[in-house]
Amino acid sequence: MSNATPHFTPSNLHVGTPSSHPMNVGEHVSEHWQQQLQLATDARAAASTPHHHCRKEGVSRVNKGAAEPSPENSPKVGNDEERNRATSKGEISRQDWNAMDLSGQGLRALSPSLFCDYRFLAKLFVDNNRLTRLDPSLGGLKSLTHLDASNNQLTEIPEEIGMLVNLKQLLLFDNNIHSLPSEIGYLYKLEMLGVEGNPLDDDLKEEIMRKGSKALITHLREHTAPGPPPNERDWHILDETVDSETLTVLSYNILCDKYATSSQYGYTPSEVLSWVYRKDLILGEIRGHNADIVCLQEVDQERYNEFFRRELAYQDYRGVFSPKTRAKTMADREAKLVDGCATFYKSSKYICLDRQVIDFANTAINRPDMKGEHDTFNRVMPKDHIAVVTFFENRATGSRLIVVNVHIYWDPAFNDVKMVQVAIMMEQLSKLADRWTKHPPCTDKTAFQHAESDAEPSLGGVEAQQEEPAPSQEYSNGTLIPLLICGDFNSTMGTGVYDLITKGEVDGDHPDLAKYSYGNFTRDGMRHPFSLKSAYSGTDELSFTNYTPSYSGVIDYIWFSTNALQVRGVLGDVDRDYLSKVPGMPNHHFPSDHLAIKAEFSVKPRKEVKAVEAKFPAQKERRN
Repeated sequence: MSNATPHFTPSNLHVGTPSSHPMNVGEHVSEHWQQQLQLATDARAAASTPHHHCRKEGVSRVNKGAAEPSPENSPKVGNDEERNRATSKGEISRQDWNAMDLSGQGLRALSPSLFCDYRFLAKLFVDNNRLTRLDPSLGGLKSLTHLDASNNQLTEIPEEIGMLVNLKQLLLFDNNIHSLPSEIGYLYKLEMLGVEGNPLDDDLKEEIMRKGSKALITHLREHTAPGPPPNERDWHILDETVDSETLTVLSYNILCDKYATSSQYGYTPSEVLSWVYRKDLILGEIRGHNADIVCLQEVDQERYNEFFRRELAYQDYRGVFSPKTRAKTMADREAKLVDGCATFYKSSKYICLDRQVIDFANTAINRPDMKGEHDTFNRVMPKDHIAVVTFFENRATGSRLIVVNVHIYWDPAFNDVKMVQVAIMMEQLSKLADRWTKHPPCTDKTAFQHAESDAEPSLGGVEAQQEEPAPSQEYSNGTLIPLLICGDFNSTMGTGVYDLITKGEVDGDHPDLAKYSYGNFTRDGMRHPFSLKSAYSGTDELSFTNYTPSYSGVIDYIWFSTNALQVRGVLGDVDRDYLSKVPGMPNHHFPSDHLAIKAEFSVKPRKEVKAVEAKFPAQKERRN
């Protein structure tokens, strides 16, 4: 077992010698421990009976009509409402059994294929054998709720045990285990950790005897030190062509502070969930990428005004922010905790010409074709999500850029609402783009003219000539303006949202719209005039952008207009070896359950560029 991850003891989480005497706590023994002793007694009584679980519980019987999800789409366990994210939803494969009893077979080893080929297992019994180790690939059985490895010859438990966050019962009676990996602290659903009959450290055993399994799990989780950090994410170069103008964009759902709770993220230490801990990691991530455009989701008003706007100003960022629409109906004290979307941009490179907010619900109920529909009022109107749209001009080149920052509703039971939100966004965006083709030229580029005024003199002793800013470019059609759409779409490839954005249109009877009625959207279909593609579509795509025990998938995107922009590079996946021991995020190294995604683009040369001449104010002589 790696020494990089510490193990629990009172001082340094490293177990000492076996206990030299039984615990004499008498009246301090809890009811939980008495239950554990009974389970251990029952296990010993059945030691001579092979397959005794099968005989006792009938777990090998075929449960006709039962279905288990495929390994890639494990079920959501528990009744807690998911926090603004998609849930596992995919094809269900037929599986009529979910338990395996290998007890009492005299086994000395288990094939790794057991853990790779039977990921649907909910119960695994390997007790009363001669096993000396459990293979680390055990961590792949993420659907397990019961694991019994009692009465073997185990001396340690692999760190990958922490991946089995759905475990409710882990029985390790009568082995030779001296220590427990701190990763067991991830098992926040565990109700019974059976350790009787092992030479555990006295203090470790006393913790579970007096306070129970959950108390020990909590202690391990809250007192564990951070493991080794992952390797840096690779940067994938897709186009090495040198162009005159490039830009980088970062999109990041940072996990709003009010959503970062132990009830939602039970596998994460409470300190790591705190804003005090997470804010520096988030800020470091943003600063480290140093993107020209930064789109953040789940930023509340308080953090925007008191933290992000102030801190990012030191890196030349200015911001545009809007909370969800519910903030309008609240008192200031409550409104400041409402999250929304914040777009930051390098002010020395871009001028913000205009900013708009698209209110999906309000737009829907005011459309003549939708305001009379019951589904509009019952399903779309209660969701107060928004999109922040900003219109920029490059100070140096005069090219213009539209950036959309959006957060779409999460619940897969409302895929129709997601489609309506995106359809409204694209419809309003088309109108804004057409309007912005008539936007007057920018005449205030003084900030650019003085941006390099403090640069050191050239080697020849003559001040470097400052580049004259180019005049504002003009666009005859809204689709010609370079466009970026960033955000958390809570939708995967193949959904209605993905199809609508990438294909430009979907039929009104799309399966995600189900039986609901939304005026022209369901009568005539949904469409938009832009040619859009995901920045990652030229790669193998990311493995995920949202990573929790109940869900892992790509739901965050950076879309770009293919007629005006070209992808030059994208930020890659997280280290796979690191993920083999990490059941979910946030954690010590990742402050959100979402990944930051980043892409670099070049602005494609235009065949016919019509520039709008602008008169710039005369530059005054600077006096030292």
